[in-house]
Amino acid sequence: MKQPASFLLALPLFLAVAGCGSDAGQGAGRELVDAFCGPALARVDSFMATFSDRDWDEERYGGMAVVGTVADFPGMSVSAAQDVGGAQHQQFVNLMTLLEFDEDLNPTPYLARSWEISDDRTEITFFLRDDVYWHDGHPTTAHDVAFTFETVRNPDSGYPNLAFFLPFPPGEEAFEVVDSFTVRFRFQPHADFLETWRNLSILPEHLLGDVPTANLAGHPYGGVCPVGNGPYRFVSRTPGESWTFEANPAFPEDLGGRPYLDRYLYRVIPSKTTLQAELLTGGIDVYIQMLANHVDPLEEEGLDVWAFRYPSIFFVAWNSRVPELADARVRRALTLGINRPQLIEGIHGGDAALLNTGLPPTHWAFDPTFTDSLAFDPDGARALLDEAGWVDRDGDGIRENDAGEPLHIDLFYNQEEERQRVGEIVRGQLAEIGVELVTRVTDMATFRTTLTSPERGFDAALVTFETGFRIDERDLFHSEMVDGLFAFSGTRDPELDRYLDTIPLIPDQEDALPVWRAYQLRIMELQPYTFLYSAFRRNGVNPRLQGVRMDTRGDLASIRHWWLGPEDRNRN
Repeated sequence: MKQPASFLLALPLFLAVAGCGSDAGQGAGRELVDAFCGPALARVDSFMATFSDRDWDEERYGGMAVVGTVADFPGMSVSAAQDVGGAQHQQFVNLMTLLEFDEDLNPTPYLARSWEISDDRTEITFFLRDDVYWHDGHPTTAHDVAFTFETVRNPDSGYPNLAFFLPFPPGEEAFEVVDSFTVRFRFQPHADFLETWRNLSILPEHLLGDVPTANLAGHPYGGVCPVGNGPYRFVSRTPGESWTFEANPAFPEDLGGRPYLDRYLYRVIPSKTTLQAELLTGGIDVYIQMLANHVDPLEEEGLDVWAFRYPSIFFVAWNSRVPELADARVRRALTLGINRPQLIEGIHGGDAALLNTGLPPTHWAFDPTFTDSLAFDPDGARALLDEAGWVDRDGDGIRENDAGEPLHIDLFYNQEEERQRVGEIVRGQLAEIGVELVTRVTDMATFRTTLTSPERGFDAALVTFETGFRIDERDLFHSEMVDGLFAFSGTRDPELDRYLDTIPLIPDQEDALPVWRAYQLRIMELQPYTFLYSAFRRNGVNPRLQGVRMDTRGDLASIRHWWLGPEDRNRN
């Protein structure tokens, strides 16, 4: 089993949601698709054709790699960053960020050649490369960076981390385009500010500058014809089935130049059992987020398995807007009634970290002393439910309130093996404390829409967050964000608000640690979610695919260095 080198995990985590977001551009009218995408892709083809006669080294250049996973991602629009698949394709495949992190999580230049930070840490100036081109031949400039910045901090954009931009002043006070390849940002000193720029993928102003921000999520750019500037250019998409990208021959030589692979195919295969079979038979080269019980059979067949600690959290989101879940005592009882160690053993063979808050073990403020908090205690759960007025009044095994209404909760999740297994186990365990939990399984598109829609038409949902290196939970739990995209729980609590307002503005980790601890204690008291676990990430890889490096930065962080030997390029 392959494991990455140890990391000095000193940076907070970025919040990203797996399986959330709209299917960018697919609902756009045919007229708009034709008018925008036809000319845009024609310009891309024209620019790419100017590189067709270059002589690439046959030793590494050529072939196609296929990555398989269970879920599609919505595209390259701003709102697509809600989804971990969309975010990774923006950062590593089709678009570029100003900077990236190396294997030791040190910031390194990417779109920006360099940057300068003022002594008082209130300004950062980025000096951009002048040899990065959009795939249609238009140069990438500081105007694109400023446009992207203005766009994502507009609440209409659907960008998942608006809280990241609170330290910046309003309007053009926050930024200055010094020249075509220099841009400066001003802000209040705050924690982990470089992480903002590692995650923010830059968008093309010359293509999207005239599009109203509120229309970007549904614009065809995102899901039909995303013109990027990254190492791979978009070729085609079949929604719900696949994305196809080709190597960008114009990618700067200083950054590695044209990727080795001619083509990269991202396949959506809803069943992990089928993914395992496809990897064994050569239908795919990479199987993302494999089941734990698939590891041994794949390794026995000579496949590589990359296993690494990944900043993910798996939880049950309780919707406190629902009367049955409005009382924190009920939510705590539900947590006490779930045997999470048994769940971890059954699903992951014990190879996952039990969580009680939204900080996974990769976060510097993760507190292992909280692990035994909220331990499995069915008797304690029953006592809390009695105290909250939920009692089995008619002897049918289901608790009722004083109006005779049963403690009935619908648990909502998408079709995926792990979630289905967890849902059934939780249903059985909560039945033991008198809770009628009914599992509701749906397709991914319906799950996304229901979870994030203003109506919040669910009682509870199984959700995974996959994060980066900064955590700011304002979008989840701050009272001001209760109607926001990620406010699944509907939490309103002045004490939480104070912590959420304070933590991001404490640059020093030692100073921030006691505030993080107090915040986590309050989260455990309120229980907006039942946090289940953070599992190891396991990806299966065919050893014919070389140059692969997978670690906590993401599955695709090394994709521009992947290559196949001449004997392994047997796909068109």
